[in-house]
Amino acid sequence: MSDNIPFEMQVEIMKKLPVKSLIQFRSVSKSWKHLIDSSNFITDYTRQHTHTQHLLIAGIGYELKYMLVADDDTFPQHKLHLTFPLLENMLKYPCLLGCSYGLLCLVTKGVNGSMCRAVVLNPCIRKSVIVDVSHVEDTRYSAVVGFGVCRETRDPKLVKVTYIEREVDVERIDCIPRQVEVFTLSGGASRSSYGNLPRKSICFRPYQVVTDGILYFLALDRNSIHEFHMIVSFDLTSEAFREISLPCSLAYGFPNGLSMSKLRESLVVIQIAKEDNSQISVVWMMEDGVPESFTKLFTINTDTPNVKVMGFRKNGELIVQFFENDCKLVVYEAYSRHIDNLRIDGTGFSYGVYPYRETLLLHDQPNLKMFCLGN
Repeated sequence: MSDNIPFEMQVEIMKKLPVKSLIQFRSVSKSWKHLIDSSNFITDYTRQHTHTQHLLIAGIGYELKYMLVADDDTFPQHKLHLTFPLLENMLKYPCLLGCSYGLLCLVTKGVNGSMCRAVVLNPCIRKSVIVDVSHVEDTRYSAVVGFGVCRETRDPKLVKVTYIEREVDVERIDCIPRQVEVFTLSGGASRSSYGNLPRKSICFRPYQVVTDGILYFLALDRNSIHEFHMIVSFDLTSEAFREISLPCSLAYGFPNGLSMSKLRESLVVIQIAKEDNSQISVVWMMEDGVPESFTKLFTINTDTPNVKVMGFRKNGELIVQFFENDCKLVVYEAYSRHIDNLRIDGTGFSYGVYPYRETLLLHDQPNLKMFCLGN
């Protein structure tokens, strides 16, 4: 940029540039490198930049598949395939944990099924950090790991919540050791949570969604005669837990019948139910973070018995995976029941679909730097 342009104006121009251009500009001058590397610029850039939103389609199977699809009028024509050979050699049987502010989190499982390693990845700039997660040795307990980026500081966080595995042990155990541990990238280490602790009767399920700095877990409350489903939220800023009640038809549905997603920044709960001897999917949405605002959006009823809602476009259209002779991803219009095939082969893969925007987060970290969560 010309020296005649005031530096403050240069800063505003750079906030509108793509991430890859900014990475190149770091080598132009020391002042630009210092600016782009500053935490204030990274935070402002993440908040303000308005580049085209993409859908990140991540396939987990015998290999890792990543694809960015422009979520605009050209959808789904503009597709970009991403490969990460170093990570593929390091990860065995990964699970997709979630996506927050342009960062993707994968976890691998140990021999006994417990999570043992988390990888936080920026697909745009091909950088990642690795967080080894300590095992829960006592068989009376299990643990769930959540991931998200703090909306105030843009600091990536991992939270490990230990809970009592068997209902018969709930009354026998007075206190859960190291019940909540938090890892922050800025601190580079794990610590106890600053906030309150979940009740010991709560059993966490392996489903989570992060929206606008709030991490949501599906959970089961075993504190009454009839156990019921609920949602437990974790504020990534205050680190406070909060219990959210579900409508009765969701709270007392059959086991494994619930999953979560998000529509723009609203939490969505998908319910698998039975209707006229066929399987249907009912989509509910919680608006503006208000627990009492759960409303039923629509019902998905297709001729195919095995259907899974994977995510949403920014215009509200559903991305659905059909499990037939050949698995496929489609756009499903709920009211007309019209289907558009995305021409993405889903055979042998479990997909996750996430809204995605470019971010500078992790660019100042050494690639594959290793940390630890837990003792």
